[in-house]
Amino acid sequence: MRLYRTAVLGLAISLAMTACVPPAVQRSPAEVSASLHAEALARQGQFDQAARAYLDLAQLAPDSRDHYQLQAAEAYRQEGKLELAVPLLADIKRTRLTDSDPVLYDLLQAEVALSQHNAARALQLTTQPTVAPPQALQLRLLELRSRAMEASGDYWGAARSRVEMDDRLTGLDNAQNRKQAMALLNRVGAEQLKQRAAGMRPGDRMLPWINEALSQLGVAVARPQPSLDQPVGTLLPGDNAAVREGYKMPGRVALLLPMGGNFAGASSIIREGFFASYADAARNRAPRAEVRVYDSGGTAASAVKAYQQAVDDGAQLVIGPLTRGEVSAVFGLSQLPVPVLALNHPDDKALPASGASEFGLLPETEGAQAADHMAEQGLHSAYTIVSNDDFAQRAGSAFKAEFEARGGTLAGSGTLGSGVNYASTIGALNAGAAASDAGIFISMRPQQARLLLPQLHLVHLNLPVFATSHVYGGADDAGSNRDLDGVEFVDAPWLFDAQPGLPSHDDVANALPAARGVSARLFAFGMDAWNLVPYLDWLHAHPGSYLPGASGQLTADQFGRIRRVMIWAKFQDGLAHPLSGSLQMDSVPVASPPGQEASHTSGDNPPSY
Repeated sequence: MRLYRTAVLGLAISLAMTACVPPAVQRSPAEVSASLHAEALARQGQFDQAARAYLDLAQLAPDSRDHYQLQAAEAYRQEGKLELAVPLLADIKRTRLTDSDPVLYDLLQAEVALSQHNAARALQLTTQPTVAPPQALQLRLLELRSRAMEASGDYWGAARSRVEMDDRLTGLDNAQNRKQAMALLNRVGAEQLKQRAAGMRPGDRMLPWINEALSQLGVAVARPQPSLDQPVGTLLPGDNAAVREGYKMPGRVALLLPMGGNFAGASSIIREGFFASYADAARNRAPRAEVRVYDSGGTAASAVKAYQQAVDDGAQLVIGPLTRGEVSAVFGLSQLPVPVLALNHPDDKALPASGASEFGLLPETEGAQAADHMAEQGLHSAYTIVSNDDFAQRAGSAFKAEFEARGGTLAGSGTLGSGVNYASTIGALNAGAAASDAGIFISMRPQQARLLLPQLHLVHLNLPVFATSHVYGGADDAGSNRDLDGVEFVDAPWLFDAQPGLPSHDDVANALPAARGVSARLFAFGMDAWNLVPYLDWLHAHPGSYLPGASGQLTADQFGRIRRVMIWAKFQDGLAHPLSGSLQMDSVPVASPPGQEASHTSGDNPPSY
């Protein structure tokens, strides 16, 4: 993959502006004028004409002939006529070049070598230890080095070079480079990647990329909880004590949700949560964007159409779409002129490009957090029992990967059948002589857990039990949940009013049915979709910063994914209570008072509050 022309053109402009002949050479007025004309042609993208102008300059100023021929060769390369650069490069004496010209000469020769399938020559030209390229040429050097390594069969080295390019690229170039890096890592293979990861120190730049590649290859990987160092919204010193760090509200926001089909119910709940937080921002007198809702339709084509319409209508941030297929379609656009906060992850597991973020309620997050929690409790052996639901299977795989990465041992596992007698599943665990430092991880619906726990006690399997949020129906039911006493589970803090600065869950649930029961988690998800709006840029730019949200503590990883850390709760006397110390209790509000209120418009009649 070569850099797209937008980036290359920017590089050409940089070179044209900095290109100069040796200072010892005295240039005539005619040469200066002709040189400015050639540079102007290159800036305008008229590379073929610029090349001819530079060749004329080589004839006009023989003392600088090599320099001008090099510029002509570069212009031909920009025009896509590398074959015309070959004879010019052959006629240049590298020893007569000065400043950055020798490096440019080597890069052009490397590109010629690649076009002639001479990977060894290209690799030699792009890995010279004594050559320090100027900043304007570093990105180009890395790309050519990656291409040379790939052509030589060194897929790992090629991927490392592309990873080094990652934070220097934006837009489509960034997206294409990430795809190429992942493709190269996939070619390395799962076993070699696991071996390399095992020998790396924590914090190695390649580790997250290896994990992403392994995930794409179908390998469950450990995903430790992110660091939570500093909440957003810290009051800044100065005359205006109400100014909060990181707060930046766009003028117009578009919310893309499918209003019909199978996702209409989920969309309605998310939208209600979104506008509940929107309304709460008015209570805090925080600046609010103008919001318009668009029907993303539930298909790839309709989601792209909705995004493009939002862009045409002047949106400065697009939230959504919701389904995996919709997200993949929007992320697959050649350009994202307006930043996106997708409310799911793409079904092709591709990394988001710069300017795009992903936010979703992933069961893998809950499984991994449960593994970390058990390890922190001193439990080194685990048994897992999950239902055959997709969320449970995914949570179970994530639990296993994270628990083993923490040094734990998976002693046994089972999947619940369709009946109500789980004796065979329990017996298959072979947990009769379970170690004293063992625990049980479960992921299933409340009805299944209420059947399972008594059967565990019946066979005297009285180990501590830890669960995903699915075990809790979202409302108090002491009679039905008494069999779950002692079970600890991970969940959204807003369901227990465990996060200060947010509207009361009980108050909202009393007014809005969508905030009750199991739908409360989607409602909290919608709340956070709005709460993230003014802090997205800050979270991406400041690793370790986090937003105290309704669905959890929210932080951004290096790929633009919003990750969440939830609280722990426990059933006691049939009632679910948050565990003290399971959440850093911050008093930082998610909005930034005071400020002017903006208007609220909608293309789909949002609920009024």
